[in-house]
Amino acid sequence: MSDADEIQDHQARCLADLISLRMLARGEAGMPPPRWVVVEIARATSAILAEAEAAGRTALAAIGAGDNRGDGTFLRVRLDRLATAANDAIAAARAGNSAELRQQLHRFDALTSAIWTVHDAVYGPRRTRRPALRQVSPAP
Repeated sequence: MSDADEIQDHQARCLADLISLRMLARGEAGMPPPRWVVVEIARATSAILAEAEAAGRTALAAIGAGDNRGDGTFLRVRLDRLATAANDAIAAARAGNSAELRQQLHRFDALTSAIWTVHDAVYGPRRTRRPALRQVSPAP
């Protein structure tokens, strides 16, 4: 299995959890979420974070990130933002604030989408690069 395939597998394993979170974000406004919602949000966001981190490790290994520490930092910052969004969603659910919960779940969804876009664009399969054009000196 290629590194790109492995990253896509991590992404695919997140789909059911993302769908679950999207459904929870559509819950009734003004109604405090039931206790099971807090548990489900914590479970789903943890699973998504784990898959994103695993995909990140695969991506960094594929590009030899040991040579360029900026790649690891770039990815770590995005994973930290995703973890913060997960914590904010859990806190909103615990507080019973359905409007804030909906907003935080949308934020988590957007950040999850962004992290997969980063994986695909930066760490995905390398496209064949065209050779650079050589500068031709004008004839004397």
